[in-house]
Amino acid sequence: MEDTAELAPAVRSILSAARDRAAEGRSGTVSVEGARDLPAAFEAAEADGRVPVIAEVKPTSPTTEGTREDDPVALAESMVAGGAAALSVLTEPAHFGGSVETLERVRAAVDVPVLRKDFVVDESQLDAVESDVVLLIARFVGDDLPELLAAARDRGFQVLVEVHDREELAAALDAGATIIGVNNRDLAELEVDLATFESVAPEVPDDVTLIAESGIGSPADVRRMRAAGADALLIGSAIMDGDVEANTRTLTGEHTTPQ
Repeated sequence: MEDTAELAPAVRSILSAARDRAAEGRSGTVSVEGARDLPAAFEAAEADGRVPVIAEVKPTSPTTEGTREDDPVALAESMVAGGAAALSVLTEPAHFGGSVETLERVRAAVDVPVLRKDFVVDESQLDAVESDVVLLIARFVGDDLPELLAAARDRGFQVLVEVHDREELAAALDAGATIIGVNNRDLAELEVDLATFESVAPEVPDDVTLIAESGIGSPADVRRMRAAGADALLIGSAIMDGDVEANTRTLTGEHTTPQ
């Protein structure tokens, strides 16, 4: 279990809430049939001349001000119209304004892969809702990563394993992760540094799908992360702030092939 002493207060609160939700338990086991292939969606975007982007439906967060009240389905459809290869939907309710119902509605309305963005710390949380991809944060699950990764795959999910440094990357690779996201946001101070991705990316094998997360706010950032080896980018605030379709189109239009 993660030692929370070095985490920012907001992150400790998120993690505590996740553990409380895990303790509530659920009946039944989710079984995902025919999950939409995330790496294939990235390849299709590349073939179409677009930067592969996972656009995030994020009503609010501890690092943003205010809450966006638009219908999340309309936002999701605008993101896809703008060229998003996939979507991320927050299901964490207390800090991000998300819900499993929102994910269900979005996934029914679009034909691209949908990532469930939440803070899974217990196997029971995998049974909250069907999605194409689930997130496991290496820092949060610690030594339980191999078991949770296997449990998610047994249910039919693809799994995005999020890491913040080379040590967590090594643990993710040892666990068998094939889709890895490097989060540029530090969990202690909540500061963003794109150099985090640049530090970790060289250690990622070529056969792993690599995603750059957090702090990507401009075409220049897109080019920087792609040049550092990102197969795809997960972008939230820079798309949600303003005209969602136009923002997505701008950030998927800077086509730079990873080295």
